[in-house]
Amino acid sequence: MNDTRRPWIWTGFFALLSLAWVYPIVLVLINSFKGKVFISSNPFVLPTKETFVGWENYVRGVEATNFFASFGWSLVITIGSASLILLCTSMCAWWIVRMDNTFARALYSSFLFNLVVPFQMVMFTLSWFTDLLHLGNPFGLWLVYLGFGAGLAVFIFTGFVKAIPTELEEAAVVDGCGPVQTFFRVILPVMKPAVITVGILEVMWLWNDYLLPYLTLDLKRYKTIPIAVQYLRGGYGSVDMGAMMGVLVLAMIPIVVFYLAAQRHIIRGVVAGAVKG
Repeated sequence: MNDTRRPWIWTGFFALLSLAWVYPIVLVLINSFKGKVFISSNPFVLPTKETFVGWENYVRGVEATNFFASFGWSLVITIGSASLILLCTSMCAWWIVRMDNTFARALYSSFLFNLVVPFQMVMFTLSWFTDLLHLGNPFGLWLVYLGFGAGLAVFIFTGFVKAIPTELEEAAVVDGCGPVQTFFRVILPVMKPAVITVGILEVMWLWNDYLLPYLTLDLKRYKTIPIAVQYLRGGYGSVDMGAMMGVLVLAMIPIVVFYLAAQRHIIRGVVAGAVKG
C-alpha cells in the first residue's frame, strides 16, 4: 500500500471511532429539547413539531436544582482545588528532582502509590476524617482534592523538571535569587506546558466528580452540579428526564469549551515531560 495513503486511512478510522464518544453528547442535546414522555419512548429520534418543547426542560431543570448556586460552588471548588494542586505539586516535584536523596525518592514513591490505591479503600475513613476536621465545605474540600490529585500531578511534573537544565538555576543563584525566587521566576515559567497539561486534566476531573463531594460536603448547604442533578429523581425511581437532559447540557458547556480551547496543550506538555525518565 502506498505510504502516502496511510495517514488518510488512519485519520478516517479514528474520525469514525470518535463518533462513539461524540454520539452520547449529541443524544443528550437532542433529547433536551423533547418532552419527557417522548425521551423515553423515542430517545434516538430528532425533535418533531409534536415532541419539541423549546427551552422548557432547561427552565424546569434550573429551577428544580437551583442550578446557578450549584454552578457557583462547582466553580469555587474546581478553581480553588486546581490552583492549590498546581502550586503545591509543582514545587514538590522540583524539590524531589533536585534533592534526589533517599527521602525524596521515598516521597515520590508514595505519590505513585496514590495512583494505585482504589478510592473505595479509603472513602469511609475519609468521610469520618473530614467530619472530624470540619472540612465539609468547599474550602475544606480543596485540601481533600489536593491529596487525591497530587499523585498524577507530581508524576507529570517530575518528568518535566528532569528535562530542565540545572544551569538555569545556577545562573539564578548567581544573580542573587533564593529558592522561592528561583522557582517562581525561572522554573515555573519554563514548566508552563506541564502546568497547562496538569491543569486541564485536573479541572476536567474536579468539575465532573460526584462521589468525593457527596461524601464530604454538608449537602444541606453546598451542592455541586453532579449532586444537584440527582435531585431530579423523584419517588419510586421516577426521573424527570427532560429537566435532567437540560441541566446536563448546561453542565457540559463550560468544560467542553474549556477543553476545546486548551486541548492542544495536552500532548505538548505530556511529550515535553517525557523527554527524560
